[in-house]
Amino acid sequence: MCGRFVITSPPEALRQIFGYLEQPNFPPRHNIAPTQPIPVVILENGGRHFRLMRWGLVPAWVKDPRKFSLLINARAETVQDKPAFKNAIKRRRALVPADGYYEWQDAGGRKRPFFIYRRDGQPTGFAALAETWIGPNGEEQDTVAIVTAPASADLAVLHHRVPVTIAPEDFERWLDCRADDVEEAMPLLRGPRVGEFAWHQVSTRVNRVVNDDAQLTLPITAEEIAIEEAPPKKAAVRKAATEDDGQGSLF
Repeated sequence: MCGRFVITSPPEALRQIFGYLEQPNFPPRHNIAPTQPIPVVILENGGRHFRLMRWGLVPAWVKDPRKFSLLINARAETVQDKPAFKNAIKRRRALVPADGYYEWQDAGGRKRPFFIYRRDGQPTGFAALAETWIGPNGEEQDTVAIVTAPASADLAVLHHRVPVTIAPEDFERWLDCRADDVEEAMPLLRGPRVGEFAWHQVSTRVNRVVNDDAQLTLPITAEEIAIEEAPPKKAAVRKAATEDDGQGSLF
Protein backbone atom coordinates (compact mmCIF):
# COMPACT_ATOMS: atom_id res chain seq x y z
CA MET A 1 0.00 0.00 0.00
CA CYS A 2 1.05 3.63 0.14
CA GLY A 3 0.40 5.66 3.28
CA ARG A 4 3.28 8.18 3.26
CA PHE A 5 5.45 9.44 0.43
CA VAL A 6 8.12 11.97 -0.47
CA ILE A 7 8.61 14.73 -3.08
CA THR A 8 12.13 16.17 -3.09
CA SER A 9 12.93 16.87 -6.76
CA PRO A 10 13.07 20.57 -7.73
CA PRO A 11 9.75 21.90 -9.11
CA GLU A 12 11.23 22.70 -12.52
CA ALA A 13 12.68 19.20 -12.85
CA LEU A 14 9.27 17.67 -12.15
CA ARG A 15 7.66 20.05 -14.62
CA GLN A 16 10.05 18.87 -17.33
CA ILE A 17 9.40 15.20 -16.57
CA PHE A 18 5.60 15.41 -16.27
CA GLY A 19 5.08 18.09 -18.92
CA TYR A 20 2.42 20.22 -17.24
CA LEU A 21 1.88 23.83 -18.29
CA GLU A 22 1.93 25.53 -14.89
CA GLN A 23 5.13 26.60 -13.11
CA PRO A 24 4.36 25.91 -9.45
CA ASN A 25 6.99 26.56 -6.80
CA PHE A 26 6.71 24.23 -3.83
CA PRO A 27 9.16 23.12 -1.10
CA PRO A 28 10.47 19.57 -0.73
CA ARG A 29 8.22 17.39 1.40
CA HIS A 30 9.64 14.40 3.24
CA ASN A 31 6.58 13.01 5.03
CA ILE A 32 3.37 13.51 3.05
CA ALA A 33 0.36 11.97 4.78
CA PRO A 34 -3.31 11.29 3.93
CA THR A 35 -5.77 14.24 4.00
CA GLN A 36 -2.99 16.66 3.06
CA PRO A 37 -3.00 18.52 -0.29
CA ILE A 38 -0.67 16.83 -2.78
CA PRO A 39 0.54 17.65 -6.32
CA VAL A 40 -1.44 15.86 -9.02
CA VAL A 41 -1.04 15.86 -12.82
CA ILE A 42 -4.15 15.52 -14.99
CA LEU A 43 -5.03 15.92 -18.67
CA GLU A 44 -7.53 18.71 -19.40
CA ASN A 45 -8.41 20.45 -22.66
CA GLY A 46 -5.67 18.61 -24.49
CA GLY A 47 -2.86 19.57 -22.11
CA ARG A 48 -1.33 18.38 -18.88
CA HIS A 49 -1.99 20.46 -15.79
CA PHE A 50 -0.71 20.66 -12.22
CA ARG A 51 -3.33 20.61 -9.48
CA LEU A 52 -3.37 20.35 -5.70
CA MET A 53 -5.82 17.72 -4.44
CA ARG A 54 -6.71 16.27 -1.06
CA TRP A 55 -5.19 12.82 -0.59
CA GLY A 56 -8.24 10.70 0.19
CA LEU A 57 -10.76 10.21 -2.60
CA VAL A 58 -14.40 11.18 -2.04
CA PRO A 59 -16.79 9.96 -4.79
CA ALA A 60 -19.17 12.53 -6.24
CA TRP A 61 -22.20 10.64 -4.90
CA VAL A 62 -21.15 10.90 -1.24
CA LYS A 63 -23.49 13.17 0.73
CA ASP A 64 -21.33 13.76 3.81
CA PRO A 65 -17.55 13.17 3.53
CA ARG A 66 -17.27 13.14 7.31
CA LYS A 67 -19.21 9.88 7.36
CA PHE A 68 -17.31 8.28 4.48
CA SER A 69 -14.22 6.08 4.88
CA LEU A 70 -10.93 7.64 3.83
CA LEU A 71 -9.91 6.12 0.46
CA ILE A 72 -6.19 6.82 0.10
CA ASN A 73 -5.52 3.76 -2.07
CA ALA A 74 -7.40 1.91 -4.82
CA ARG A 75 -6.67 -1.74 -5.63
CA ALA A 76 -5.81 -2.20 -9.31
CA GLU A 77 -7.71 -5.48 -9.45
CA THR A 78 -11.05 -3.94 -8.49
CA VAL A 79 -11.03 -0.33 -9.77
CA GLN A 80 -13.42 -1.18 -12.61
CA ASP A 81 -15.96 -2.72 -10.25
CA LYS A 82 -15.88 -0.68 -7.04
CA PRO A 83 -18.54 2.06 -7.03
CA ALA A 84 -16.03 4.52 -5.55
CA PHE A 85 -13.60 4.13 -8.47
CA LYS A 86 -15.41 2.84 -11.56
CA ASN A 87 -16.15 6.32 -12.90
CA ALA A 88 -12.76 7.77 -12.04
CA ILE A 89 -10.87 4.98 -13.82
CA LYS A 90 -12.70 5.94 -17.01
CA ARG A 91 -12.71 9.73 -16.78
CA ARG A 92 -10.29 11.03 -14.13
CA ARG A 93 -6.99 9.17 -14.29
CA ALA A 94 -4.09 11.13 -12.82
CA LEU A 95 -0.43 10.98 -11.82
CA VAL A 96 1.13 11.81 -8.46
CA PRO A 97 4.81 12.85 -8.73
CA ALA A 98 6.97 11.22 -6.06
CA ASP A 99 10.60 10.55 -5.18
CA GLY A 100 9.84 7.58 -2.97
CA TYR A 101 7.54 6.31 -0.27
CA TYR A 102 7.62 4.68 3.15
CA GLU A 103 6.55 1.22 4.16
CA TRP A 104 6.51 -0.44 7.57
CA GLN A 105 7.76 -4.00 8.11
CA ASP A 106 6.70 -6.03 11.12
CA ALA A 107 9.93 -7.26 12.77
CA GLY A 108 9.45 -9.24 15.95
CA GLY A 109 6.39 -7.32 17.04
CA ARG A 110 7.90 -3.94 16.19
CA LYS A 111 7.09 -2.10 12.98
CA ARG A 112 10.20 -0.64 11.39
CA PRO A 113 9.89 2.01 8.63
CA PHE A 114 11.71 1.74 5.30
CA PHE A 115 12.24 4.34 2.60
CA ILE A 116 11.65 2.91 -0.91
CA TYR A 117 12.86 4.68 -4.05
CA ARG A 118 13.83 4.09 -7.66
CA ARG A 119 17.24 2.47 -7.89
CA ASP A 120 18.31 4.98 -10.54
CA GLY A 121 17.38 7.89 -8.28
CA GLN A 122 14.80 9.32 -10.68
CA PRO A 123 11.35 10.55 -9.58
CA THR A 124 8.35 8.45 -10.49
CA GLY A 125 4.66 8.92 -11.23
CA PHE A 126 2.16 7.02 -9.09
CA ALA A 127 -1.00 6.01 -10.93
CA ALA A 128 -3.91 7.81 -9.31
CA LEU A 129 -7.67 8.35 -9.61
CA ALA A 130 -9.30 11.72 -8.99
CA GLU A 131 -12.82 12.90 -8.18
CA THR A 132 -14.36 16.29 -7.49
CA TRP A 133 -16.82 16.25 -4.62
CA ILE A 134 -19.52 18.93 -4.75
CA GLY A 135 -21.33 19.74 -1.52
CA PRO A 136 -24.95 20.75 -0.98
CA ASN A 137 -24.00 24.44 -0.91
CA GLY A 138 -21.95 24.27 -4.09
CA GLU A 139 -18.58 23.85 -2.38
CA GLU A 140 -16.05 21.78 -4.34
CA GLN A 141 -13.11 19.64 -3.28
CA ASP A 142 -10.72 17.82 -5.61
CA THR A 143 -9.66 14.48 -4.11
CA VAL A 144 -7.37 11.67 -5.18
CA ALA A 145 -6.38 8.06 -4.38
CA ILE A 146 -3.18 6.24 -5.34
CA VAL A 147 -3.57 2.91 -7.16
CA THR A 148 -1.80 -0.13 -5.71
CA ALA A 149 -0.94 -3.58 -7.10
CA PRO A 150 0.62 -6.82 -5.82
CA ALA A 151 4.29 -6.40 -4.96
CA SER A 152 7.12 -7.98 -6.92
CA ALA A 153 9.09 -10.76 -5.21
CA ASP A 154 11.74 -8.40 -3.83
CA LEU A 155 9.42 -5.68 -2.50
CA ALA A 156 7.06 -8.27 -1.04
CA VAL A 157 9.50 -8.75 1.86
CA LEU A 158 8.34 -5.32 3.07
CA HIS A 159 4.66 -5.39 2.10
CA HIS A 160 2.43 -7.38 -0.25
CA ARG A 161 1.09 -4.22 -1.95
CA VAL A 162 2.95 -1.41 -3.76
CA PRO A 163 1.98 1.81 -5.54
CA VAL A 164 1.53 1.42 -9.29
CA THR A 165 4.24 3.44 -11.05
CA ILE A 166 3.74 4.71 -14.60
CA ALA A 167 6.79 5.06 -16.85
CA PRO A 168 7.23 8.47 -18.58
CA GLU A 169 6.66 6.91 -22.01
CA ASP A 170 3.24 5.74 -20.74
CA PHE A 171 2.13 9.02 -19.11
CA GLU A 172 -0.02 10.05 -22.06
CA ARG A 173 -1.59 6.62 -22.37
CA TRP A 174 -2.54 6.62 -18.70
CA LEU A 175 -3.79 10.20 -18.53
CA ASP A 176 -5.82 10.24 -21.75
CA CYS A 177 -9.46 9.70 -20.79
CA ARG A 178 -10.99 11.31 -23.86
CA ALA A 179 -12.18 8.01 -25.30
CA ASP A 180 -13.93 7.10 -22.02
CA ASP A 181 -12.32 3.67 -22.35
CA VAL A 182 -10.03 1.85 -19.91
CA GLU A 183 -8.88 -1.06 -22.04
CA GLU A 184 -5.69 0.69 -23.14
CA ALA A 185 -4.86 1.85 -19.63
CA MET A 186 -5.56 -1.28 -17.57
CA PRO A 187 -2.37 -3.18 -18.61
CA LEU A 188 -0.35 -0.36 -16.99
CA LEU A 189 -1.71 -1.20 -13.55
CA ARG A 190 1.12 -3.36 -12.29
CA GLY A 191 3.82 -3.08 -9.67
CA PRO A 192 7.48 -2.25 -10.38
CA ARG A 193 9.69 -4.93 -11.88
CA VAL A 194 12.11 -6.88 -9.67
CA GLY A 195 15.19 -4.75 -9.04
CA GLU A 196 13.60 -1.48 -10.17
CA PHE A 197 13.34 -0.13 -6.62
CA ALA A 198 15.78 -0.09 -3.70
CA TRP A 199 15.15 0.57 -0.01
CA HIS A 200 16.75 1.08 3.38
CA GLN A 201 15.59 1.28 6.96
CA VAL A 202 14.95 4.74 8.43
CA SER A 203 14.20 6.29 11.79
CA THR A 204 10.83 5.88 13.49
CA ARG A 205 10.70 9.69 13.53
CA VAL A 206 8.77 9.29 10.28
CA ASN A 207 5.90 7.84 12.32
CA ARG A 208 5.02 11.38 13.44
CA VAL A 209 3.45 13.45 10.68
CA VAL A 210 4.78 16.65 12.22
CA ASN A 211 8.32 15.54 11.38
CA ASP A 212 9.16 16.66 7.85
CA ASP A 213 12.87 17.05 7.16
CA ALA A 214 15.59 15.54 4.97
CA GLN A 215 16.90 13.38 7.84
CA LEU A 216 13.82 11.15 7.58
CA THR A 217 14.96 9.48 4.35
CA LEU A 218 18.53 8.77 5.50
CA PRO A 219 19.60 5.20 6.38
CA ILE A 220 19.57 4.49 10.11
CA THR A 221 22.54 2.79 11.78
CA ALA A 222 22.37 -0.30 14.00
CA GLU A 223 23.34 1.86 16.97
CA GLU A 224 20.51 4.30 16.27
CA ILE A 225 18.04 1.42 15.92
CA ALA A 226 19.12 0.06 19.31
CA ILE A 227 18.55 3.46 20.90
CA GLU A 228 15.08 3.76 19.36
CA GLU A 229 14.10 0.28 20.50
CA ALA A 230 15.44 0.60 24.04
CA PRO A 231 12.67 0.54 26.67
CA PRO A 232 11.97 3.92 28.26
CA LYS A 233 13.75 4.53 31.54
CA LYS A 234 11.51 4.44 34.57
CA ALA A 235 11.62 7.45 36.80
CA ALA A 236 13.30 6.73 40.09
CA VAL A 237 10.82 6.46 42.92
CA ARG A 238 12.01 8.21 46.02
CA LYS A 239 10.55 7.51 49.42
CA ALA A 240 9.72 10.56 51.42
CA ALA A 241 12.05 11.04 54.34
CA THR A 242 9.06 11.50 56.58
CA GLU A 243 7.39 8.20 55.64
CA ASP A 244 5.39 6.81 58.53
CA ASP A 245 6.70 3.36 59.52
CA GLY A 246 4.03 2.77 62.09
CA GLN A 247 6.38 3.79 64.90
CA GLY A 248 5.39 7.43 64.88
CA SER A 249 7.23 10.38 63.43
CA LEU A 250 10.90 9.97 62.50
CA PHE A 251 11.59 13.53 63.67
